[in-house]
Amino acid sequence: MAAPKEFFEYVDASAGQFIQRLGEAVAIPSISGDAARRQDVIKMSNWLNAQLQSLGVDTKQVELGTQELQGQTLPLPPAVLGSIGKDPKKKTVLIYGHFDVQPAELSDGWDTEPFTLVVDEKSGKLIGRGATDDKGPILGWLNVLQYHHQHGKELPVNLKFCFEGMEESGSEGLDDLVIRESKPGGYFEGVDCVCISDNYWLNTRTPALTYGLRGIAYYSIHVSGPARDLHSGTFGRTVHEPMTDLIALMSKLIDREGNILIPGVDDMVSAADAEERKIYETLDYSIEDIEEAAGAKIALSDDKVQVLMGRMRLPSLSLHGIEGAFSTPGAKTVIPAKVAGKFSLRLVPPQTPENVTPLVKQYIEDEFKKLRTKNKLEVEYLHGGRPWVEDVKHWNYEAAIRATETVYKRKPDLTREGGSIPVTLTFAESLGVNVLLLPMGRGDDGAHSTNEKIDRSNFIEGTKLLGSYLYELAASQ
Repeated sequence: MAAPKEFFEYVDASAGQFIQRLGEAVAIPSISGDAARRQDVIKMSNWLNAQLQSLGVDTKQVELGTQELQGQTLPLPPAVLGSIGKDPKKKTVLIYGHFDVQPAELSDGWDTEPFTLVVDEKSGKLIGRGATDDKGPILGWLNVLQYHHQHGKELPVNLKFCFEGMEESGSEGLDDLVIRESKPGGYFEGVDCVCISDNYWLNTRTPALTYGLRGIAYYSIHVSGPARDLHSGTFGRTVHEPMTDLIALMSKLIDREGNILIPGVDDMVSAADAEERKIYETLDYSIEDIEEAAGAKIALSDDKVQVLMGRMRLPSLSLHGIEGAFSTPGAKTVIPAKVAGKFSLRLVPPQTPENVTPLVKQYIEDEFKKLRTKNKLEVEYLHGGRPWVEDVKHWNYEAAIRATETVYKRKPDLTREGGSIPVTLTFAESLGVNVLLLPMGRGDDGAHSTNEKIDRSNFIEGTKLLGSYLYELAASQ
C-alpha cells in the first residue's frame, strides 16, 4: 500500500507552515543538563503535548520523579505518551523521540542565535539548536498527523508515541517507564514494532537505515591532593600536583592510532570476517566524507573499511575534558587542589557497561600506583547504555526500504551507528519487537555542535518518508 499522491502534494504545499512550527519548537531552549533551563524543558513537554492533542492524538504526560542537578532537587520533565487508532486489524507502531537539546550559546561559535531558527534560503539550511536532534524528526511525525487530521483520513496503522525530555542527560527515569508500560495492561501493550528517528545518514547523499548502535560507558577520574588551590610560585616542585597525575593517567587510556590501552577491552570483540567486511566496502561513504564532516583532513587511516568499522563496529575511547582546571583567558598560575578528567567508551556487542567497568577501574588504579604519588584517586562510573544490533530482514525494515525507494528513488545504506541511544535496547528487550532507526537528517547536520541544522529538503522529504513508511507497514506481512 503506497502513500496517496495527495499526501506528497500536501507536504510540499505546507512546507512553510511546517518550518514555522519547527521555529516555535527551536525557540524553546529545552536544555536538560542545565538546572536553570529545567522549566523550559517542561514548557517543551507541554507544547508538544498540546500539539499532539490538536492533531487528534489522545495524550497523557507522565511524571518521572526528581533528580539532583547542580545542587538542586529538580522535577524530571514529564514524558509525553500518545495514542491514535485502535483498530485490531492494523499494526501498532510505537514512535520514540526526545525534545530536550544540548546546551548552546552564541559565544560557543554559532553564526546565529542558537534558539532562533534561521532559514538560509541560499543553502536551504534550517539552522538552530534541536533542528535535527531531535525536534525536526519529531515534528516530521506531527506533519504526517496533520495531513490525516485535516483531511479526515484514518492512519494506515495504529500509532503510539513516547517522547521524553532527558535523552541528552542519560534518559533518566525513562527506562522504568518503558519497562512498566510494556507489561500486560501497560500503555505499550500490543505494539508490533518501534521506529526511532534520532540519527543521521552516513553522508549528504544517500538515505540510510540503521540497525545497530554502540553503547556507552562514561567515567570521571578524580585526583585530589592539597586542601586548597596553591600558588605555583610557592609550591611548584614541592608537592605532588593533581593535574600532573591526572594528565599522566589520561595519557595511558588510548594511543594516537585509536587503540584502547585498557587490557581486555578491545579483546572482547571478535575480528570481522571477509563477508562482513564487504558490508562496509559497499557503503556509500569515503574518507573524504568523514573529513568533510570533521572539517579537517584528520582521519586516522586512508582505509575506508578500517575507518567505517572504527565508527560502527569497534569500540572507541574519547577524552572529553578536565574539571577543576581554569579555562578562562589569561595566565593564571594556580595549582588546582582537585581535578576530574572525563572520558567515555563507546561499546559494541558483547561489551556492556557492567563487564567493561571493572577492567577500566582496575587498570586506572594500577596505573595510579605506578605514579607513586601522595594524591588520592577516585574512578567514578557516571552513566552508560548497552549496544544494540537488529535483524534487517524483518518486515519493519523491508517497509522502510520500500518507503525510501519511493521518496528518494534509491535503496538506503544499511548502517550501524557510532552514537548511543540507550532506550533503543530497552524498547527491544521490554517489548520483544523489532526496532528500526529511520533517520531524517544528513551526516553533516552538526548535532551537538555549533550551527546545528537540518536541510529543508531533508525536513520536507523526510516527512514524506515517515508517512510512506506507515503505509508500507500497513502492507507488510
